[in-house]
Amino acid sequence: MAEEVKGHRARGPINMQQGTMTSRRKPPRMAFSSRLLLQQILVVLFVVLLSCGVSGWLSYQRLTAEIGAKALAVAQAISENTSIRSTLAQAQGSLPEASVLRDGLVQQLAESVRQRTGALFIVVADRNGMRWSHPEEGQLGQHVTTSPEGPLSGQEIVETDLGSLGPSVRAKVPLRDSDGGIIGEVSVGYSTQEVVDEIGASVGPILGVGVLSLLLGVLGTSISLRNLRRRTRGLELEEISTLAQNQEGVLHGVDEGVLGLDAARRVIVCNDKARELLGLEDPVGKRLEELELPENVLALLNQEPDHSVQLVVKQLVLLINALKVVRGNHDLGWVIMVRDRRSVQALSRQLEAVSTLSSALRAQRHEFANRLHVVAGLLEIGQPDSALAYLRESLDSGPVNYPLKNSELLTDTYLAAFLGAKSTQAAERGVQLRIGLNTLVQYPVRHAQNATAVIGNLVDNAITAAVHGSNTDRWVEVELLSDRRALVVTVADSGDGVREADQEAIFAEGFTTSAQRASSTGQGEGIGLGLARQLARIDGGDVAMLDAGAPQGPGAVFMARVENVLELTEVPEDD
Repeated sequence: MAEEVKGHRARGPINMQQGTMTSRRKPPRMAFSSRLLLQQILVVLFVVLLSCGVSGWLSYQRLTAEIGAKALAVAQAISENTSIRSTLAQAQGSLPEASVLRDGLVQQLAESVRQRTGALFIVVADRNGMRWSHPEEGQLGQHVTTSPEGPLSGQEIVETDLGSLGPSVRAKVPLRDSDGGIIGEVSVGYSTQEVVDEIGASVGPILGVGVLSLLLGVLGTSISLRNLRRRTRGLELEEISTLAQNQEGVLHGVDEGVLGLDAARRVIVCNDKARELLGLEDPVGKRLEELELPENVLALLNQEPDHSVQLVVKQLVLLINALKVVRGNHDLGWVIMVRDRRSVQALSRQLEAVSTLSSALRAQRHEFANRLHVVAGLLEIGQPDSALAYLRESLDSGPVNYPLKNSELLTDTYLAAFLGAKSTQAAERGVQLRIGLNTLVQYPVRHAQNATAVIGNLVDNAITAAVHGSNTDRWVEVELLSDRRALVVTVADSGDGVREADQEAIFAEGFTTSAQRASSTGQGEGIGLGLARQLARIDGGDVAMLDAGAPQGPGAVFMARVENVLELTEVPEDD
């Protein structure tokens, strides 16, 4: 070919914030940093509440036991009072009137002791459970609200119970006469509010320390998260996980070598292809200067973004270019792309060959159609002998001698005839049609209709572009390759290329411009490339522009791939 098909070139520094991606709207999710802060608050709060709860429960148990012991001691002291014992012993189970009980010795002594000890109540009851003393005078002579069976059976009891004055920690002891007989009970109680007040006093410091710990935890977590966001460039955990998965999938899924460098030129990413092509062993963590690469590779970081170098490494011709990576105002480093030039060339040749098959079939059809017309005409006028002689002469002379350069590279008769016919049309317009030297079609054409339609459009466009181009050496080159059942065709010309303003619209249906004949699209009626692409895509192929060309030539390069047009057969061996 006159010009090597250009590979992929960088367009400038990569700015990751400029990309847009449309996706379904998902309900907003709390950021990882916010969830971590909330989790820290909940953990500290839980620990504080748990500590306060355990401390409160232990304090409650301890204070209840202490107040119970105090109540028991007061009750035992009263039960040993001889005046009370003798008073109840003399009564022998009979209960005086309320006025007598109110001014009686038992009530006076009990209230005196209650006031000195701070008890909620001190109740002295006889064997019948009738009260002889009570803080509320209206309760004198009434039956006790809790069961007196325990002390009346000789037991001393400490318990928390609900009485007429509310919940209390109370102690009950039997009241005995001088002979040891049980004549009643003494019950002393302290309000549980005292227990609560004591618990508050003991838990308060713990709660204060807990609140202080919570504040310190929130502050420390906030500082850590701010530092984390700074180190991760503001990315959340889910974004980092997604980036890691995408990186692994992309880096190890591409056929090109990829080296990622940070701002300090230290290797942070290296896929297997880069290790293989550059012969690197464990490069991650090393500076680029430490990898013993040629100087022109190191100089790439200081060159323009679309600059690339070519070098030989282990008998491989490699194309290497570096792309600057920027996110916001942050310099993230470089991405170095490494390609095997042989693979690039092979792919270019294969893509160029896909489009050529269809045009070839149409040319051959045109050639034999003319001969069939002659045969049909002779038969119609009653000259079968002349028709037979013409057929024999055609068989002896072989195909028409078309002005198709390198036509011997085409082994398929359909392709040879079709492109031969096209070469005649091109020669009439002062354009040389030639077959690329890399042409190789191993299998015969089976379904020629779509193939010739696609190739014919591309070749016609290229001929028109060459005619109206500024280059005096007018040519069109077609290269064909077989890829199992697919035919890959590449068409190049000597025209002035595709204008930058038309590059996005050349495949649009009905596209036309006033200056289109000066471009390599040459779309004539405005449907050429659009129609060719539609035909190629029927079975999964495609048509694409590989190179837009230059104003002074050479022109554009188009590629077409037409699927399911070749018949797979055994390739004959050379004699």
